[in-house]
Amino acid sequence: MKSPSDDDLSHGFAKGDESCLNEAYRRWGALIFTVALRKLGDPEEAKDVTQQVFVGAWRGRENYDPQRGSLKAWLMGVTHKKVADQLTRRSRHLRDIEAVTTQAAASSHQQDGPADSVLDFVLLTDELEKLPEQQRTVLKMAFYEDLTQAQIAQRTGLPLGTVKSNTRRGLLRMKNRLEVDGGAHE
Repeated sequence: MKSPSDDDLSHGFAKGDESCLNEAYRRWGALIFTVALRKLGDPEEAKDVTQQVFVGAWRGRENYDPQRGSLKAWLMGVTHKKVADQLTRRSRHLRDIEAVTTQAAASSHQQDGPADSVLDFVLLTDELEKLPEQQRTVLKMAFYEDLTQAQIAQRTGLPLGTVKSNTRRGLLRMKNRLEVDGGAHE
């Protein structure tokens, strides 16, 4: 079976021909993965971004005009946007972790002695146990075993995006609970 020309591929993709989506992935999937990997430095994130590029491009194909440029160039533009989005999510996640860590450190500096540190540990452990199972598991592995999100995904078999979501939700939930509790004790 003969591969379609770039022009036929572009027009077929824009019209919703699924075989053109498959061909586009065959031709440029590795390139998009490589660009994402170089920008992100994480193979799991690069896989996620590659998938997001093709799903997003397919869903948004009405925005693609073959007269304005090649499908490859358009897909690369989508790739750069998805990589930027991923970097923003990563940055937001790191800020959330830093905020929780800073709050916990500030709280421990306000305390008078070792008994207060034990109390803080007990409170944090108690709040951690109140989290839904996946959030609790992910946070315990991150904090107690010092695993990266990619390592947690690998060990648990969860998709990396799920690990990231559970980490973010768990940290936000604990932060909100500790803020409420902290305000109530003052």
